This record gives sequence, structure tokens and C-alpha cells, in this order.
Amino acid sequence: MRVLLTGSSGRVGRAIYGALVPGHEVIGLDRHPFSTTRLVGDFCDADCLRRALIGVDAVIHTAALHAPHVGHLADREFVRINVDGVQRLLDLALQAGVRCLIFTSTTAVYGYAIQRGACTWVDETTVPQPRTIYHRSKLQAEAMLESAAGPGLTVRVIRMSRCFPEPVDRMAVYRLHRGIDLRDVAAAHLAALQADGADFQRYIASGATPFQALDLPALSADPAGVILQRQPDLLQAFAQRGWPLRPRIDRVYDASAIERDLGWRSRHGWQAVLAHYDQGSIEVLPFRR
Repeated sequence: MRVLLTGSSGRVGRAIYGALVPGHEVIGLDRHPFSTTRLVGDFCDADCLRRALIGVDAVIHTAALHAPHVGHLADREFVRINVDGVQRLLDLALQAGVRCLIFTSTTAVYGYAIQRGACTWVDETTVPQPRTIYHRSKLQAEAMLESAAGPGLTVRVIRMSRCFPEPVDRMAVYRLHRGIDLRDVAAAHLAALQADGADFQRYIASGATPFQALDLPALSADPAGVILQRQPDLLQAFAQRGWPLRPRIDRVYDASAIERDLGWRSRHGWQAVLAHYDQGSIEVLPFRR
């Protein structure tokens, strides 16, 4: 397919580009030049977007304002880019005859649905309770795309969990319940691009968890004890490095639906975090005592 990838110079966009290129023609669009970007421009610019959409079969939309922008940019900027921009992209994609649109969203939209003082099991049936303009804008865009989905346009929403670099010990534990490797994010988008099924689909993409719903009370009270039971190798790896285990587990993201429906499964767990760390990769931050 000929695929328009917005945000192609960004961290997530670059990873998706790498997953797509072996099998598809990828048109990267971004405001910032990079080797993964063919067209330098703003997806909010209608003329730029029309040119980018010529002959395109599918769109993967990663470009957006994100959580770090909250408090630094006005709410109206989030609406302009994350909501109005998506509406413009949707309208022009339909005019151009695009058949599939994949939207990169975030598990952050669950917000206040994560219960304080407890551990919450989160899957696609969990009702989001947004906390910030970032969350609200992503949910507005999701709703807009869901309304537009139909026989002429299939829409896939990927709610990806936490995948930015963090201190290695925290990041490794997060892979058990609320984190994902960038390579797995890219693979989830590729699976969504190739998927059959309903006109609209929404999935959580997160690392494969060893935990079960019956673990929730213990995860809240004694997370280290549950890790000892479910993932003892991680405890051993931490001990060998002289790292204390200081987990706080307030949620578990369940990605079983995307595994069942699209055949995708996270391949890079906590072991991959330690491997990145040992290699000196910038994908992981140093351990901080």
C-alpha cells in the first residue's frame, strides 16, 4: 500500500516507518526534516495535506501535541492540532479516497479511572475519565473518527501505553503492567494496517503482563510479593545488579484483545529494557540511587 505517515520525524513515527518500509511505500510528513520524512510541512495545513494524500491508500496519524506540552501551550492549541487537525485530515482523506486510517492514541485517557489506593485492571471496556486537555483532545479525536468509520473507511485506534525513556529500574517494572517497547508499538500499527474485521476497532497496546485480575488486591498491598510469585527472574536480575525493588503498581493494562483479534503480542519485555541499558542505549535512562 501507499501509506501516509504523519509525525514521521518523531520517535514513534520513526519506529513505525521502519516497520512499514519493507512492505509498503511510505510517505512521511512532518514539520521537521528527517531521513524518514519525504514531505516537510504541517498536517494542519490543508494544501500541504492535499498534496500528501495524492494516491494514498491508508493513513497512520501519529502527529499530535502530547502530555509534556500541557501547561506550556494553551488549551486552544491542543484543540487546534489534536481535534481540528484530525477533522481536517479525516475530511481530506475521505475526499482522496483513503480506505484505512490508523490513529495513535494513548492509555493516558483513562485518567481518573485509575483508582487511588487500589490497583485497577484496564481493558477496552474501562470507561476513560480524562484529567487534562491532552486526554480530552485525544478522546474527542477518537469519537470523531469512530463516527466517520464505515464501509468506505476503516478506522483503527491504537491506545499505546507508556514507552518513553525512564530510569531503568522503573522502566523494567513498568513492562510488567503499564509499559511497552517502541518496536512493539510499531508492530501494533502494522498489525492494525493489515487487519480485517469491523469498520471501527480500538485496542490497548501494552507489554504482555504476567499478572491476572485475581492479583489486584495483592498488587495494591504487596506488589513485590506478587512479582516474586509471577516474575521471579526480574527480582533475581535486580538483586544481581544491587538494585532495590520499589514497585508501585496501581494499574494493569490488558492487551489481550489486540492479541486475540489481530494476532499481535508484545515481544520486548523487561529483559529488553535491561539489554538496552547494558548496551548504553538512549532508549533507557540510568539507574538513580
